This record gives sequence, C-alpha cells and structure tokens, in this order.
Amino acid sequence: MLDIKFIRSNPQLVKEALKKRNLKFDIDSLLKIDESKRLLQQELDGLRQKKNQANDEITALLKDKKKPDVKIKQMKEIADTIDKLEAKIKTINDELQYLLLTIPNIPNDALPVGDARNNKIVRSWGENPKFDFKPLTHIQLCQHLDIIDFARASKISGSHFVLYKKDGARLERALINFMLDLHTKQHGYTEIFPPFLVNRKAMIGTGQLPKLEEDMYRLKDDDLFLVPTAEVPVTNIHQDEVLEESQLPIYYTAYTACFRREAGSYGKDTRGLTRVHQFDKVEMVKFVKPEDSAQELEKLVNNAEKVLQLLGLPYRVVMLSTQDLSFSAHICYDLEAYSAGMDSYLEVSSCSNFTDFQARRANIQYRRLSDKKLCFVHTLNGSGVALARTVIAILENYQQADGTIAIPKALIPYMDGKERITK
Repeated sequence: MLDIKFIRSNPQLVKEALKKRNLKFDIDSLLKIDESKRLLQQELDGLRQKKNQANDEITALLKDKKKPDVKIKQMKEIADTIDKLEAKIKTINDELQYLLLTIPNIPNDALPVGDARNNKIVRSWGENPKFDFKPLTHIQLCQHLDIIDFARASKISGSHFVLYKKDGARLERALINFMLDLHTKQHGYTEIFPPFLVNRKAMIGTGQLPKLEEDMYRLKDDDLFLVPTAEVPVTNIHQDEVLEESQLPIYYTAYTACFRREAGSYGKDTRGLTRVHQFDKVEMVKFVKPEDSAQELEKLVNNAEKVLQLLGLPYRVVMLSTQDLSFSAHICYDLEAYSAGMDSYLEVSSCSNFTDFQARRANIQYRRLSDKKLCFVHTLNGSGVALARTVIAILENYQQADGTIAIPKALIPYMDGKERITK
C-alpha cells in the first residue's frame, strides 16, 4: 500500500506510475476524500477539546456548589455532535482505505514501459538440447510412461488438475526435497511449513485482495482462502510485528501446494501441466532493510537460477515491463526455462522486490539501532522454483530416443539412485 502522505506530496509521480501500468485511477478524487477526512478530523479534535473544557468547568461548578445544568446540556450537545462526526469520519476513512488498497506499487524506473511484448531479456544460461529425433511433448511422454494421469485427475476434481503416479509422483517429491535442501543448506534460508489456508487479512497483506479475489479459491463459510502461493502465509508470519534491526535480514523458504482459479486465463495455453489449478512450489521470502533490498533481489534471483543450473535446464532471465508487473511488485524478474517438446520458454519463477508496499499493508516494521525509529521493512519473494512447468522442462529436455527420461544428476540421490524413468 502506498503511504497517503507520499501520494499527497507526489500526486504527479503516482499518476505517471499508473499511466505506465496502463491503469485508470482518479488520484484527484482520492486526495479530495483525504482532504475531507482531515478537515473533519480537525473539527472533531476541536470538539473533543471543548468537551474536555466543559467537563472541567462542570467539575469546578460542582466544587463551588453551583448548578452545572447549562454546562451539562452544552456538553451533551457537543457529545452528540462528536458521535455523528466519528461515524462520518469512519465511513470516509473506510472508503479511503479501500481505495488505497486498490492502488498498485510504483514501478521501478529501470523497467521497460509497455505490455509483455516489451519485457527485456537480461541474460540466458545453458544450451537448448538438440535431438536426432522429433521430441515429444510432456503430455505424450506422460501417457507413454504412465506417470501422470490427466483423465483420472479430471474425473476426481475437474479440468486442469493433476494426478501424479509412479515415477511422476517420485519426481515431484524429489524436486521439492532437492530445492528445500538447496535453499536451507547452501543459501541460508530457514525452512517453514505453513498452513495452506489463510484468512482475508493475510491475503490483503500481500496484495492478492481485494484486486484478485476472483482468481482465488475461497471457503465462504469460514472466509478462508486456499493459498495461491507460500508468499502469503510466510510473509504474514510477521504481520503486526516490530522486528529489531539486528534480526534482519530474515530468509524463509517453504513448500506449499498452490491453488489458483485462473479466472482470467481462458483462451491461453492450458495443455497438460502448462496451466493448472493446483501445483507445487518452493518459495523464498525475505525481510530486509530498505537500503539492502535492491542487492537482496539480485541474490534472490541467483538463488532461483541455481536450481535451474543444477537441474541442467536452459533458461533466460526476463525483466518484466510496467504492464506485466504484478500488483504489489516494484520490480520483477521472471525465469523462463526452455522446454524442447513445446519448443518454448515457460515461466518457472518470478522474483520480486515489493519495497515497503506489503509491509505497510501487513504492518511489518523494524526498530533502527541508530535512533530507535520504527520503519517498514522491505519484503521480497521468489519462486525457487514452481514445479509444474519445471517438470515439463525436465521431461521434454531429458527425453531419450527410446521414450525414457534421464534423471538430472542433482536429482538421482533424491530418486534413490534411479537414473531413468522407464515404462
């Protein structure tokens, strides 16, 4: 959430930021509502002062054994006016807070302006595999090897769900364990295993609500949401807390299943594992000092890249443009792994710096050592990495002429020494 003081002081900057995102929002109307609230608050403060003064005068009259009836009547009238003003201010403040929750973060000046066509490839790694046969898609390979059953998953849960089986299930589990071990043992993250259901306040805190509610799975009887990503429960671990500067930076990593309705994705590529309603992901979340967040983002991206490098998956790092940027992000890099059967790059990780945007919403602060001042932390998160599409890349890039799949060397210990997936 943007600070209303920042918007007051920089209305043109905020308007330009919204323009870069191709979003329409009436900042002038917002500021009028804010001004109205502040004027009413001034009036309320004045009335409270008068009420206190009247109370003191009544006490003095009673002490002098004089009748305070007139003053009591005046105080009651003031109290009634205060009650009405407080109700009015609450209504205006609720409207103001809702509007503030719908304004996205300010994009970094370095981002290319425009839609996804303007995304910038920052660097690439690895060589795309070459075959002396026509590579199969992961759908064909899964059917041939009987490791994922799309038809039965649909029978159980509906379209765009997945039933892993045999070595498909083992590969999924191996990847989760491999990534958690990598991030905890080599990258310095603390492992978390959070709830898969979160409340509305947590979803607001990380910015999924109110904007993206239609994309979320909600349990209406409890007003709980299935997590769209571990970012939500893990970031909210420190909701409404004051951390000490000496505690920062804090690094967490977590596995969760992720649930997304993908309400706005119809018409996009939805074959096989490409776009599913439930998928597994290992997430990395950071809480850092503001002056460190830019450097911490680069380290975060490198941590996600290490996963793909150890798996031997060619990939590219893409800086997202202003219109492709998520609601809460200030800057974001996507990692896209190459997949041979589909002959395309698939997003397997998004690494974002949210600056203090989420911290303001979730009220996560830290106390500076130098002056004991309270400041909002900067939060970052990145997929380390998402599995459905990473599985696609492994199956398609490591396929053999006989239809088997070679296991990436880094995963062989996690597959109990097994080196191939065979029928």
